[in-house]
Amino acid sequence: MAVKKAAESFSKALAEEVQRWGSMKQNGVSLRYMMEFGARPDQNNLLISAQFLHKELPIRIARRAIELESLPFGLSEKPAVLKVRDWYLDSFRDLRSFPEIKDTNDELAFTQMIKMIKVRHNNVVPAMALGVQQLKRDLKLKVMPTELQEIHQFLDRFYMSRIGIRMLIGQHVALHDPDPEPGCVGQINTRLSPMQVAQAASEDARCICSREYGSAPEVNIYGDPNFTFPYVPSHLHLMVFELVKNSLRAVQECFMNSDKNAPPVRIIVADGIEDVTIKISDEGGGIPRSGLPKIFTYLYSTAKNPLEENDEGSSDGVIMAGYGYGLPISRLYARYFGGDLQMISMEGYGTDAYLHLSRLGDSQEPLP
Repeated sequence: MAVKKAAESFSKALAEEVQRWGSMKQNGVSLRYMMEFGARPDQNNLLISAQFLHKELPIRIARRAIELESLPFGLSEKPAVLKVRDWYLDSFRDLRSFPEIKDTNDELAFTQMIKMIKVRHNNVVPAMALGVQQLKRDLKLKVMPTELQEIHQFLDRFYMSRIGIRMLIGQHVALHDPDPEPGCVGQINTRLSPMQVAQAASEDARCICSREYGSAPEVNIYGDPNFTFPYVPSHLHLMVFELVKNSLRAVQECFMNSDKNAPPVRIIVADGIEDVTIKISDEGGGIPRSGLPKIFTYLYSTAKNPLEENDEGSSDGVIMAGYGYGLPISRLYARYFGGDLQMISMEGYGTDAYLHLSRLGDSQEPLP
């Protein structure tokens, strides 16, 4: 049975409304604005925030729903992608049917609803990865050729937009916390220690490495333990965890059958005027130069693909490797607040990852 297009399976009126909202202008916010605005989470500010989201979220969600309809190579028709599209349409419908927000009761009800929207979208990344996997399988592709560049560009826009939507919802919800941690404004820690985050992320990555290989290389961290800057701890943890996990895997596999001891992974935290830079260095054999451009494309992985073993795309634990989107998504998280992620590799020796985080906090969200 042919899959119906959204316009047929949903009312024509909904399709038209999605088009109308999708053509409206998005409004980006900066980390600094979120910090300054959230520093006084009184009822009036929460009301203003909710009213902003009530108008902004449907625009961003509609844009993604429209894009999900018209992907190249028949990707829009894949069951996993249809599921994602339905989540976006459901969320758009929820937001549009919510009445005007006039008082604190409206604001509290709205906050509960957007919390549910955030949960509904929890599995968007593995579901989209599964959709691309289904496409690769149907096109009988072992690797993603450059013709699928359009799909990579779409996924970059799509995931970047998702980071923004989740940040806005998460920030609004977190401002309701009656007992925030000292120095925290919603999801932003104004005095975040990159050393502490690197320590925690490394321990998490070593646990997973030990579980998979029976042991894990050491991780040594260098930098000023008293240095702090404003950032979102969950974003930083995700990026450092991903990079350390890749390094541990490379070192472990490089030295698995060697009589030499596995060399440690080194993390260096540098505090510059414009950027905080975190360098993660390993001696895990490196990546051939021809492979470097591929590491930021989606669904390129040197590991066995976990989706083939579990076709639901809902793995419970964190997998050591294999989805092939840890690096491109980490780079989007870095870019979301004006930073970047670069990889430099020496084949036959190891890889250095440079995670640049903008410390000025003034860059606007990149709005795809």
